[in-house]
Formats: sequence, structure tokens, C-alpha cells
Amino acid sequence: MAQMEEKLEEAAAVTNKARNLKKIILIFCVFTFAKSYSQTGQDSTKVYKKRVLETIEVDFLTSYYSQDGDNAAVSGGIGAEELTDVTGTFVVSIPLNDDDVLTIDAGVSAYTSASSSNVGPFDDGPADPFQASSGASSSDLWANLTGSYSHSSDDRNDIWSAKISISSEYDYFSAGVGGSYTKLFNKKNTELSVNANVYIDTWNAIYPTELRPFGENGNGLSNSLFTQNTITGNTNYNPRFSEFKDEGRNSYSLGFGFSQILHKNVQGSLALDFVQQQGLLSTPFQRVYFSDVADSFIDNFQLADAVERLPDSRFKVAVGGRLNWYLNETFTLRTFYRYYFDDWGITSHNASIEVPIKITDKFTLYPSYRFYNQTAADYFRPYESALSTDEFYTSDYDLSEYSANQIGFGVSYTDIFAKAHIWKFGLKSIDLKFYQYDRDTTFTSSIITAGFKFVMD
Repeated sequence: MAQMEEKLEEAAAVTNKARNLKKIILIFCVFTFAKSYSQTGQDSTKVYKKRVLETIEVDFLTSYYSQDGDNAAVSGGIGAEELTDVTGTFVVSIPLNDDDVLTIDAGVSAYTSASSSNVGPFDDGPADPFQASSGASSSDLWANLTGSYSHSSDDRNDIWSAKISISSEYDYFSAGVGGSYTKLFNKKNTELSVNANVYIDTWNAIYPTELRPFGENGNGLSNSLFTQNTITGNTNYNPRFSEFKDEGRNSYSLGFGFSQILHKNVQGSLALDFVQQQGLLSTPFQRVYFSDVADSFIDNFQLADAVERLPDSRFKVAVGGRLNWYLNETFTLRTFYRYYFDDWGITSHNASIEVPIKITDKFTLYPSYRFYNQTAADYFRPYESALSTDEFYTSDYDLSEYSANQIGFGVSYTDIFAKAHIWKFGLKSIDLKFYQYDRDTTFTSSIITAGFKFVMD
């Protein structure tokens, strides 16, 4: 009987062990399956997640700009400000993989300027600040090349980017690097961003023609400019001039952004930017005329008493916000405001409104209005208002007190299917815009822009 009980206990123990083993095996199998399923889901996410950019996109942008006015800085706050500029830019965005995008931005700008031609107003014919001359800077070519790289996390909530750029024209060269980080959270309803940029620039200082003989190793009034032309007015012409020793300019910027979806139809954003500039912040070819120095002329052109002199540092702060309101399927309201100040004494207010009007599935109209005003820089002096004893001075009306109004109108065409093709690229959108700008310093300008977006099949 005892032996029978022992056998039953052993059997029960074996059964329990078997049951426990089965439980362990079952748990292991469930865990393994769950892990496998989870990994499969992750792999599936990696394989099938939406690409940041589906295919190569090419944007071609072009513009025609013209301006005129009566306060040219090149001729000391008087004279024609006539200028025309034609710009062409290609922006190519290339998806490297699901997460990474490389963007190449290359542009060329060609301008002709009656104002800048008067850097050398005595090159051909009678000199007059209100007439264009054939000076070496009467036309110029500006070129820019920027490469940027961006990476997005798998969940698309983190975006890193970096860029490098170079630009050049006849008297200026710039090289820059920058980067940014963007974080999305709250189901992508909230966005925070930070960006930083550094630009290392170098002037090839070009001075007004009549001042060059008074620079280092110059021969003053013995120069052929004065021996072959007659000085009227103050014939004892003796400008206050010395060449700039440092021709470098460095700019450092730091920006913060915040964006929030406030309602299904309302989105708002805030931005805060800081800029520190150091180095040659004066423009070497911009003349200044002193009120306490007798005037000297060749023909109808007044000879410079000096060139613009400004501090070698400048700190700028700008804070602004946007509010976009989707009213209905036809109308959207976009508003913007920015407040700016710097340690040169300028404060400004900039406000704009744009009302996109969707008239069909493919066509949208863009009427807009912008208002701007600013106070004058501490160093601004109109024509013949500066004193020869002043440390800093400029007659550049971009640094004067003024108010400005701009009206604009645009039309866009969008075809999400990109049915129209040029070679292997489908035309996705066309944007045409016109802006008319007027400010109360007798300055006006207008610009026509055109943008074409193509996607590769």
C-alpha cells in the first residue's frame, strides 16, 4: 500500500512538472511570438514608412526687380537710385533614402545700376549724380551656391539639418555654415525649433574715384583725375579719407521658433532671432558730404568729403508671430507681425496680411498688403548734415526714418498629378507674383517673380 502511494506521488509530481514545463513552454512561445510580431511590426514600419521626400523635386525661380528714387547713398544721399536686377535660381531636392534629403540651391543675379555706376562718375562724359555713368560697377553679377542636408527620425518627430553656402560678386565674398533642430510632439500639433548660422565675409573695398588718390601711396591733387578736369567751388579739395584696415565681416545668428495648432482651422507661430555682426559694416563706396566743409565739384558731380563710417559691431533682435486661419474651402487668412531693434538706434514694425482665394481645385489667387516703418539709426545724416568732427556718419536712406507700403498680387496653378511633362519631370505647380513697394523717401520699387516646381516620375 505504501509503495502504491509513493508511486502515485511520483506520478503526480511528474504530472505537475510536465504541466509546469508546458506552462513555461507556452509562456516562452507566447513571448517569442509577441517579440517576433513586434519586431515584424517594427521592420514593417521601417520598410513601409512614408518617405520624407518621395522623389526628386526641382524648383526654378526667377524674378525681375526695378527701383528708382532720389536719395542714392553712393552720391551722399542725393542722385538717382535707378537699378534693375534679373535673378534665376535652381533648387534641387534629392531623397537619399527614406529619412534623408539633400538640397542644392544655385542662383545667379545680374543687375545694372545708375546709382552704383557713380562710384566712378568721371569715366565717360559729364558727371551728374542723377545720370548713370559707365563706371566699372555699373553692372555686376552675383552668384550663390548652397548645399543643405536634413535627417528625420523614424517617427518624423525629430528633424536635424545642416548647410554650407558661398556667394560672390565683384567686391564681396561670403561663406557660411549653419544648422537647425526641430522637435514635434503633442501628436505633431506642437513644434519647437532652433537654428544657428555663421557667415564669414570679405570685402574687396572699392572707394569713390576721387578719393583713391588720397589713399595710401596716392598722389592727391597731382592725380590725372584732377589735372585733366577742372575743380570748381572749393578748389583746395582735401577730403577726410583713409582706407579701411579690416575688410572682413562676420555675422552670427541664433533663432528660436514655436508653432502650435490652436484649432482645427487655426495655426499660430512665434519666432525670436538674435544677430551679432562684427567687422567692416560700412559700405566703402558710399559718399558723405559734411556741412562744415566747402563743396568741391567736377562738372555737376560733388566730390566726396568722406565715405560712410559706421561702428564695427551691431547687435540685432527680432521677435515676430504668425496666425493662419482657414476660414473655409475658399478663403484663408494669413497674418504676420515683427518687432525689431538694434544697438544702432533702429526700431521697426512690420505687419502683413495675405488672403489666398481658392477659385478652383487648381487655381489660387494671393492678394496681400504689408506695412513697415522704422526709426533712423543714430548715425544717419541726410545730405550735408554730418560734421567733419563726427566719429560715425552715413547718408544711406535705408538707415533713415521712413514708412513704407507694399501691395501684392499672385496666382498659382497646382496639379498634384503633374500631368504636364518636360522630359522626365512633371510640372506640379506654377506661382506668379507681383509686388509694388513705395516709401515716403521718394523711393519706389516693383518685383515680378515666377516659380515652377517639377517632380521626377
